[in-house]
Amino acid sequence: MEISKDLRKQIFLTAYSGGLGHLASAFSAVEIMQSLYIDNVMKVDPENPNWEGRDFFILSKGHGSLALYIVLADVGFFSKAELSRFCQPEGILGGEPHTLEVPGVEASTGSLGHGLSIGEGIALALKSDRKPNHVYVLVGDGECQEGSIWEATMSSVAFGLDNLTMIIDHNRIQKMDFLEKIMGTDNLENQFNSFGWQVKKCDGHNRTALKETLLSEWEIGKPRCVLAETIKGKGLSLMENNPAWHWRMPNRRELKLFCAELNITQEELAKCKRHM
Repeated sequence: MEISKDLRKQIFLTAYSGGLGHLASAFSAVEIMQSLYIDNVMKVDPENPNWEGRDFFILSKGHGSLALYIVLADVGFFSKAELSRFCQPEGILGGEPHTLEVPGVEASTGSLGHGLSIGEGIALALKSDRKPNHVYVLVGDGECQEGSIWEATMSSVAFGLDNLTMIIDHNRIQKMDFLEKIMGTDNLENQFNSFGWQVKKCDGHNRTALKETLLSEWEIGKPRCVLAETIKGKGLSLMENNPAWHWRMPNRRELKLFCAELNITQEELAKCKRHM
């Protein structure tokens, strides 16, 4: 299935306008965001972000915010003009999502390991109130080394939160290196199964597979985990599966390749407020 080059192009131009950004972490999550918001996995109303009937999304891996911002703008939560003010004083879009500033953002995240607990709390409140809303939380696989993730994992099972779905962006790379070189294992399927979650795997860059998996039949009384197999930096040859790109922007030579692969013109670069 063709990957979403246009959204990756907009992610880069947004980061270029601000002069910084976690590009690779955003690129790995593009199709996940599209599946949730554009393919109607979630019930949301961009004209009424606080609609009581909405489903909730928590971006626990807050450094992937560019992917979320692009999709929120695409479906109409705020003007696309806001993207050009990324990480600038007059804008609302910071490096990490801020719930008091950005329409459609349910929780301020960035301190890794906290998003699943936030999502669990929302899911527990919804279940206590007997409301049908669903909660989705996107976590990074490197983030799953945080102890708070496993506290939330245990308690979500204890509370029987079948209205909670955790999506793991399983690109096998964290900030410094490949996952297996940091902690020696990346068998997340077995780990979450052993804690009592129901786990399903799918191609995290295939929107059809993502939607079918997220909306498939699940057991009652157990939280859900979708292990989305992704490639960090997906869509750019220099960036794919390369740990060096967790946090950096291209130099002049690399920028030429970025523009060629993302079909970015010099005119589009010139519209950005900052230049590398």
